[in-house]
Amino acid sequence: MAIDKLQVIILPSWLNGISVLVTSICSEMPRSNIDVELDSAHATWISSDVALFSTKTGNLLLLSLVYDGRTVQRLELSKSKASSLASCISTVGDAFFFLGSRLGDSLLVQFSCGLASSSSISRSVKDEAGEVEAETPAAKRLRRASSDISQDVVSGEELSLYNSTPNNSDSSQKAFSFAVRDSLVNVGPLKDFTSGLRSNADLNATGVAKQSNYELVGCSGHGKNGSLCVLQQSIRPEQITEVELAGCKGIWTVYHKGSRSHASESAKLVPDEDEYHAYLIISLQSRTMVLETADTLGEVTESVDYFVDGCTISAGNLFGRRRVVQVYARGVRILDGGYMTQELCIEVPNADASSGSDNAVVSTVSIVDPYVLLKMTDGSIQLIVGDPATCTVAINSATISPSFADPIAACSLYHDKGPDPWLRKTSTDAWLSTGAADDLEVTDGSPQDQGDIYCVICRESGRLDLFEVPSFRCVFSIDKFTSGKNILVDTYLPDLPSDAQRTVKEETSEGDKQESGQNMKVIEIAMQKWSGQYGRPFLFGILSDGTILCYHAYFYEGQDNMVKMEGGSMVENAVNSISTSRLRNLRFTRVFLDSLTREEAEAGASGQRIVNFSNIGGYQGAFLAGTRPAWLMVCRERLRLHPQLCDGPIVAFTPLHNINCNHGFIYYTAQGFLKICQLPSLNYDNDWPVKKIPLRGTPHQITYFAEKNLYALIVSFPVSRPVSQVLPSLVDQDNNHLTEGDNIISEDAHKSYAVDEFEVRILEPAKSGSQWEARASVPLQTSENAISVRIVTLLNTSTKENETLLAIGTAYVQGEDVAARGRIILASIKQDSNNSDNWVNEVYSKELKGAISSLASLQGHLLIAAGSKIILHQWNGEELNGFAFYDAPHYVVSLNIVKKFILFGDIHKSIYFLNWKEEGAQLSLLAKDFGSLNCYATEFLIDGTTLSLVVSDDQKNIQIFYYAPKSMESWKGQKLLPRAEFHVGAHVSKFLRLQMLPTSLSDRTNRYALLCGTLDGSIGCVAPLDELTFRRLQTLQRKLVDVVPHVAGLNPRAFRRFRSNGNAHRPGPDNIVDCELLRYYEMLPLDDQLEIAHQIGTTRSQILINLNDLNVGTSFL
Repeated sequence: MAIDKLQVIILPSWLNGISVLVTSICSEMPRSNIDVELDSAHATWISSDVALFSTKTGNLLLLSLVYDGRTVQRLELSKSKASSLASCISTVGDAFFFLGSRLGDSLLVQFSCGLASSSSISRSVKDEAGEVEAETPAAKRLRRASSDISQDVVSGEELSLYNSTPNNSDSSQKAFSFAVRDSLVNVGPLKDFTSGLRSNADLNATGVAKQSNYELVGCSGHGKNGSLCVLQQSIRPEQITEVELAGCKGIWTVYHKGSRSHASESAKLVPDEDEYHAYLIISLQSRTMVLETADTLGEVTESVDYFVDGCTISAGNLFGRRRVVQVYARGVRILDGGYMTQELCIEVPNADASSGSDNAVVSTVSIVDPYVLLKMTDGSIQLIVGDPATCTVAINSATISPSFADPIAACSLYHDKGPDPWLRKTSTDAWLSTGAADDLEVTDGSPQDQGDIYCVICRESGRLDLFEVPSFRCVFSIDKFTSGKNILVDTYLPDLPSDAQRTVKEETSEGDKQESGQNMKVIEIAMQKWSGQYGRPFLFGILSDGTILCYHAYFYEGQDNMVKMEGGSMVENAVNSISTSRLRNLRFTRVFLDSLTREEAEAGASGQRIVNFSNIGGYQGAFLAGTRPAWLMVCRERLRLHPQLCDGPIVAFTPLHNINCNHGFIYYTAQGFLKICQLPSLNYDNDWPVKKIPLRGTPHQITYFAEKNLYALIVSFPVSRPVSQVLPSLVDQDNNHLTEGDNIISEDAHKSYAVDEFEVRILEPAKSGSQWEARASVPLQTSENAISVRIVTLLNTSTKENETLLAIGTAYVQGEDVAARGRIILASIKQDSNNSDNWVNEVYSKELKGAISSLASLQGHLLIAAGSKIILHQWNGEELNGFAFYDAPHYVVSLNIVKKFILFGDIHKSIYFLNWKEEGAQLSLLAKDFGSLNCYATEFLIDGTTLSLVVSDDQKNIQIFYYAPKSMESWKGQKLLPRAEFHVGAHVSKFLRLQMLPTSLSDRTNRYALLCGTLDGSIGCVAPLDELTFRRLQTLQRKLVDVVPHVAGLNPRAFRRFRSNGNAHRPGPDNIVDCELLRYYEMLPLDDQLEIAHQIGTTRSQILINLNDLNVGTSFL
């Protein structure tokens, strides 16, 4: 809750004369020695008599009620250590509170309270801290660490605070300890950002791969929560080594616990996730290579009993990693390390010579200890069952017989791990299975922690079934899985009335008619639940048209005597009429995946695209191979999709963990390179992977020096100053004329106050394995604030050579009684690793009238916005000489240059479009917007030969204008005409112009998009579209407004309408399509997608191509 007025009066000594009167009235109350301001503070109760306050400076305070019986004797305020700058605070349960922040990371803090003597407080808190921290694994704790937590909280230290006086007459003290248990990363508010080169960039990359050479570096946070946020939309792995290899079809890494049989007892206690891999298996075109993954990768193909005379289909571990299973086209081998212990030849049972089943070989494999599921090329499946006692395997006879009318398209095994498997909870006889498990545990004494294993089978008709293994009893079925419904329910209804069965058949046949032209089928299926006490399984399906379906399971308990039909009708049915072993309470909800992962499946392609991993760089999830590879990372039961575009198509992928590659991975590219890599140290629990560099100050503006690979950053931080420097007028007052109440001011004139001091830091980005470093700084004078910093290229009129300099614009803040002044500073930057004082050399400095708010270079000249004037200067190597100017209405907030054109935004009078005429040295006005608009940011939008002007305002809108001097509406070219307008919903503080990539339908190279950052921390994009694509997507958008359910009843069309805040405004043209709404098209069921495409006169494939091209064209960073 926000604290506007507090009934408890805390009277520090620096309050004005009014407080003296209150103090005299309350003279009997004890005077506090803590100076604190409670405006903008937030509070919550952490116990019945203790309230926790978070102040605007980020300090935590405890307010204790000291009482005797029912009478409160006094209030005690004690100060704690610091935390994030809070925007809200709320207690969660009895042991946690959530501290939300819009200026830093939000924290989940655990607190504990106890009574302890003063001599044992320190020891007890340390013991408690040790116990609490031990509950969280080190790797997970590292991932959740927040860069915004102050130095008192980082490194796992606990916030400890005590009351000096106990309640009642107890001689012991009440001790509180606080521990940060989790944090939510916040990159807002984004005040400014720029793009720069990554430390592991490939300078020879082209096309889409070149985009992953760059990263976004933004100014985020405020005060002690201030930081640099390094954002990367795509992942570029940290490469350890690479080897050129031709014809690779698949790679696998396997463990072997038998190799450590003679190791020490301490080595046997290594957790499974920290165990090193033993072998790397590489399947080539006509043979298989085997390498040992010890200190170095050494080939041992000739000295092991692996099948090496042909391709390997799959490999994995069985029997608790004591054996390795290798599957090839016509057989299976079981190996103890490098020695074969068993070999099985795969034969198709009941083979019919006429059908060609005798030539069927293994197509795909799924391995879950102790089972191996084989899918044959004729559509049949075989299950190999292992015996952990003897470490041998045999083919199970209770498999599903092949159906020639509806063959199996894809299959996979799923392991529902844990002592309490999740899927058991969704069964109607869950209470029976739980009791049976308990009885088994008591009877044989072995813990039932292996979980359950299921087989997921999808047929070419689109039907998906979930079977128990090894009995192959169907427990869950889904009709028309390929249709992509939002909710999946069990459609097994054996005892329904004939009318209901007829309804189901009619709907099925009707759907088949609509999809008959699509020939849609599943080519790969996977189901996985990653570790975690509250984890729920994910279901993945890759369709033949490249669509990836993703579902997340959840528990739903409906009415026992009702069964939901496809059409939504409810049909009564007795519970006993349906098998009680069905997972009737199991539901799947669809999860959105970016269409960037979409690709056309190649004919005959049988390689596995979905590869699960349990620990790569401390994260778990799945890797998606193919022409558009991507990472699916599971964080907080949410999928985070991060594309990897730097290497093009990836053929094969597998995790690797050994002494030289700690929790890394190996992948093989279509260009023929086998690469061993590790994940960069970023936080992947975000829409874009992010890394925060703490500054302990407020960042304001940043610019990138590409030639030196350096960043120049404006930072402010609080510094204690005497009152005589903060308010000089106080010192000049005549003390003889002060009243009695004013004596407080004269007494406090010698105190120190915190004021912001500015400097410009030169930062060098982190190289591989290192941290960002501040190489130099440009200090400013007292009361001088840096406002703008830019890297400019100026033409030296004396030498006729271009010079790249650092330009800094400042303003002196000395109160309203002093005329505004500013200073322009030019400095050269040199990289000198031996002496940091030589990095920045000031070459020029001059004071100007007015604050210097914006800087830009225009064809070798320096354009300076000083107050309400825009002045163009020449540089002769020693000084700047102004030779052209333009008078702005009030105050210039931004300057943008394209060739000889200038766009600037005024703080109240919208935007102005200028032209620089070298002949006559004039800055002439071409056109302007005659409306009143409070500008935040401006930028040019380029689409071939079309130039548009973009501006954001204080009402969270974006407007796009264009210059049309021949149009009648432009008043002979004096007025800028609106091209489009829409409501963003957040204050856009910065535009960054980036070049778009050519797509399949458009090969334009001179096309740019605008990346826009907001004060809420969100990042958006404004991109141009060609006319035909725009008309198609606009028609689709209008249709989706009526089709897609509105979240909380909020209309997306009304939300995007321009907000004028009561001012007169003429609505602009509707030339914007909302991709936030368009992406819901892919989430619609297939029937709805086809119907909508038919209604708007196009095809589903054409719409998906347009959406995909838009994604590819804006695949920045």
